[in-house]
Amino acid sequence: MLRNPITKKPDKERKITFYAKEPIRCPVCDASFHREELFSGRVSADDLTDELHRTYKPLQAYGEVYPLCYEVDVCPACFYAAYRPDFLPMAIKSGGFLRDRIQYRVEEVQRIFAGLDYQESRRLIEGAASYYLAILSYEHGTKEFSPTIKSAISAVRAAWLCNDLHRKNSNENWDYVAGLFYRKARYYYRVAIEVEQNGKEPYSSVRNLGPDTDKNYSHEGVLYMAAILELKYGPQNDHEGRRSRLAAAKIAVARMFGFGKKTKAKPGPLLENARDLYNRLKAELQDNDDDEE
Repeated sequence: MLRNPITKKPDKERKITFYAKEPIRCPVCDASFHREELFSGRVSADDLTDELHRTYKPLQAYGEVYPLCYEVDVCPACFYAAYRPDFLPMAIKSGGFLRDRIQYRVEEVQRIFAGLDYQESRRLIEGAASYYLAILSYEHGTKEFSPTIKSAISAVRAAWLCNDLHRKNSNENWDYVAGLFYRKARYYYRVAIEVEQNGKEPYSSVRNLGPDTDKNYSHEGVLYMAAILELKYGPQNDHEGRRSRLAAAKIAVARMFGFGKKTKAKPGPLLENARDLYNRLKAELQDNDDDEE
């Protein structure tokens, strides 16, 4: 029997999350649990990184708060995980596969993230692990759930939270784990663009392509993320292969400047970051030629 987190009574003035009143019944294992959600007004936005990751200033009343920790629904019994709109429908459609892989999910996530407890308030470790569990679960998602791009977003968010874990526990090798997730993200972003372009798995219907939760940078954000992940985390042992991939990334980023005025799909911060990325790609390639538009 799962514990009911609603019965917990922490100091109301200090609470950063609450539990939804209506329980969720997991379609995979039939367990019942309550979703944990973040109260509004618990964060103060800070800088945007070159990976389009929004950072937040700690508030005196609440300390450090990590909004990303609460974006993925996780069944605390079978570790099935998915983004909120997909949690029920994807499990209903792929429930047999997800049930068959319960032990696999549990063992895989515990190889990296020990001591997980999704029946209590989420810590950073549960937040990071939720994205790995989402990747393991979206392996069974059909194309209408856009599993590849959601795995890409999940992987880069897992990397960000692992970097946060590293800042708090620098002797536990979370920076190494972050690197693994960055490389997964690089792979998934590349494949997501391919299957979008050939029509096998379009992601135009995805509500928020992120990569973070504060803004939707749309398709151009996906192209940007693929390029910056290639630059920062792509393999370097094959010099010619790397040069070819970076040259292609440079052309893709250069074309972003041709969009001109700021639009909803291409907001200012994306264009500013894209220009900086373009210059970084150009410097590594030592290429002074103009790109063809």
